[in-house]
Amino acid sequence: MKNFKGKTAVITGGASGIGLALANEAADRQMNVVLADIQEDALKAAVEHFESRQTQVLGVVTDTSIKDSIENLYQEATERFGNIHLLFNNAGVVNGGAPVPVWELPEQDWNWVMGVNFYGVLYGVQTFAPHMVGHGEEGHIVNTASIASFIPGSYPYGISKYSVIILSEALAFDLEASSGNIGASVVCPGWVNTNIGDAERNRPDAFRSAANPAGAGLGINELLAGSKSPEDLAAHVFESVEQDRFYIFPHSGWDYLVTEHAEAMVKREGPYRFDLQAHIATRAEGKDI
Repeated sequence: MKNFKGKTAVITGGASGIGLALANEAADRQMNVVLADIQEDALKAAVEHFESRQTQVLGVVTDTSIKDSIENLYQEATERFGNIHLLFNNAGVVNGGAPVPVWELPEQDWNWVMGVNFYGVLYGVQTFAPHMVGHGEEGHIVNTASIASFIPGSYPYGISKYSVIILSEALAFDLEASSGNIGASVVCPGWVNTNIGDAERNRPDAFRSAANPAGAGLGINELLAGSKSPEDLAAHVFESVEQDRFYIFPHSGWDYLVTEHAEAMVKREGPYRFDLQAHIATRAEGKDI
């Protein structure tokens, strides 16, 4: 996708973090901006921010884990702006609380994380892709996965994000076979300076977990604070969209992880083991992690 001016971008998880940065990049390109987020106060503030920028903006309270909510987002977005050209299936959550064995993690944790991170992307594709292919104009769909997809033991977050990679590959093939003009990308960020470690703040009551009754976050904000900014990440993503790149890995300091994980698989070894402390130490060497 090369031309953005006057086109419309829809961003889930658009009221903060990576989503807000993507929305600012879209606004810089004079796009109409549709922000979808479950956190109403943050969404209101984000809409006011874009109104102050004289951007054509619409905010829609959206729970991406519910298909009806995504369909409502689609209806409101198309009623306001007509054709949608750029879709960021970006909303994501990670469960907090003390780690437990995979067999002890409550169903509520799986349902919440998979609901937002995987089904939210799937519902976005199911709802928006037919429209985007059908209107015949240039466009692009970007799904947000994570480098955690390649870190064993990062469940259920990593499991949901790896699913997004496989889904995105299928999407790319199907879009290529369609008669439309829509590209696809999957972005796998490393550490980004956001508040995702506090995602428990937005966990719906229906998904409250016995493993984390207090709704405690992950306590990783200090670690993330020294990492890539959402603004730098968003600029990288838009550059990748312009160049029609499918795989977007913005942090070169994680490349070895993907390579070593794949090598362990084809050697029939495993499971691949990730040394977190050794990885953190690479930051002092100037590695982009």
